[in-house]
Amino acid sequence: MAAKAAAEAKPKVSRTDRFAQGLAALARFVERERHPRVPRPHKEQVEAVEAGPGGEEQVVVSYFALGTWLNNQKARRAKLAPGQLAQLAEHGVEWA
Repeated sequence: MAAKAAAEAKPKVSRTDRFAQGLAALARFVERERHPRVPRPHKEQVEAVEAGPGGEEQVVVSYFALGTWLNNQKARRAKLAPGQLAQLAEHGVEWA
């Protein structure tokens, strides 16, 4: 019951937005590590500024499952748009 309520409270993220999130996380990883070989279990720390309960801004830290996301993109590469493949290739992803 609590899991359903939590899922309903979370806003839906479109595939395009999810791809953009993954690409941004990949860019941070490549900038830091100097290579795009992301281990499957790796989660990239992501910070976002959100409005707090009193209207003040607060930084929210979450983790993006970058290794899993990249593995899924590779598995589905035949379904990715040419532009998406090009974006991945720009970050050094060899199979893109």
